[in-house]
Amino acid sequence: MLFVLGVLIVFAGVALSIALHEIGHLLPAKKFGVKVTQYMVGFGPTVWSRRRGETEYGVKAIPLGGYVRMIGMLPPRPGDRPGELRELSTGRFSQMVDQARNDSMVEIQPGDEDRVFYKLHPAKKIVIMLGGPMMNLVIAFVLLTGVITLYGLPQVVPKVGLLSSCVPTAAPTLQVPQPKCATGDPQSPAAAGGLKADDRIVSVNGQSISTWDQVTALIRDSAGTPLRLVVQRGDAQVPLTVTPAALQRPTFDAQGQPVTRDGQLVLSRVGFLGVTPAQELVKKPIYDAPAFVWEQTVQTASVVVKIPQKMVGVVQAAFGSGERDPNGPISVVGVGRIGGEVAALDVPADEGGNWLKLAQLVLLIASLNLALFVFNLVPLLPLDGGHVAGALWESVKRAVARVRGRPDPGYVDVAKGLPIAYGMSLVLITMSVLLIYADIVKPIDLFG
Repeated sequence: MLFVLGVLIVFAGVALSIALHEIGHLLPAKKFGVKVTQYMVGFGPTVWSRRRGETEYGVKAIPLGGYVRMIGMLPPRPGDRPGELRELSTGRFSQMVDQARNDSMVEIQPGDEDRVFYKLHPAKKIVIMLGGPMMNLVIAFVLLTGVITLYGLPQVVPKVGLLSSCVPTAAPTLQVPQPKCATGDPQSPAAAGGLKADDRIVSVNGQSISTWDQVTALIRDSAGTPLRLVVQRGDAQVPLTVTPAALQRPTFDAQGQPVTRDGQLVLSRVGFLGVTPAQELVKKPIYDAPAFVWEQTVQTASVVVKIPQKMVGVVQAAFGSGERDPNGPISVVGVGRIGGEVAALDVPADEGGNWLKLAQLVLLIASLNLALFVFNLVPLLPLDGGHVAGALWESVKRAVARVRGRPDPGYVDVAKGLPIAYGMSLVLITMSVLLIYADIVKPIDLFG
């Protein structure tokens, strides 16, 4: 039941996000006088609809998107009079473009000639088309801000998380830069010195500790040299002495990549204690929210840019023996499945319980909205960014014409980009089908 509840929560969040995205288009369109004939959430057969004034509001059977139908999205062909229908051309692409123009013109009724989208000032077109993505950004901002201020973010603290049982003495290689423990390896200094999980490190050699980075730096610089620690264990402060082992380990560059020379790792002598840090939830002040949302947006954009590359891995995993990339793209089916798994997790109350699960579901919906925001900014039709690009180009052309004293060049003919839109739509449909299939036969495993 919890799994089903998680799926339903995610799908409700997806549907609401789509509905608000389309409202982001609807409200400025009506504000600028464009006639809007339909506001629909979903695709396919209409499940429910009501007409209010000149607009039909409804829900369709397939909740994988939505649309707002504005009249006159495409301008007439240069030389045609507004509302005039012309014989179709003979070329395949020309036929598609002409048919789209004619369909757009048929919607224009007497008295609607000045309520068409294509006649708007470019700035108003941009506001309308950015309204949807910006609504997704606002949703993500509100959800992420709520999570980090009310619930908190996991943050590494100067506290022992896990203890290594031994000192891995195997030599690092390019293939295995961080060797693991093997039979016969000596006991780790942390275990030998009496450290325990959940010990909070208060001081090292009399120096007060406030961050884990301080602990790491002291350990690395103290190979073979005893360290005097004071740890908080329950209600008591316990003094301990540990001696980091001396190991040869790889050096790393600013990007976190191992440094090599002549095909070999560049090693340095470092101290090894055998501990990993713990994490605790830390509530953030509200003024940290913009930086956090920006960081998440940049990460989302980096994933979107790599989608063509990552789709290769999706295909290999779906039709072969490869594993799914946990940071790769997923379909709405995959998002729903993850939501169900989160809701079904057995989380002890002292580890967050239901609040942890709720926070994870909220973060999942926020991430989806960031993905919708970034993806819709791609400057290709039929995405919102394609219409924005057309409006920007129209503005540039008119500005150049004014500077040169030339006649107004008129509206940018975005209809010429329809072949690209059709191709892009085919690509998106193919990707969606592949992702849905992969999420069914080889889903991403986030919980081991």
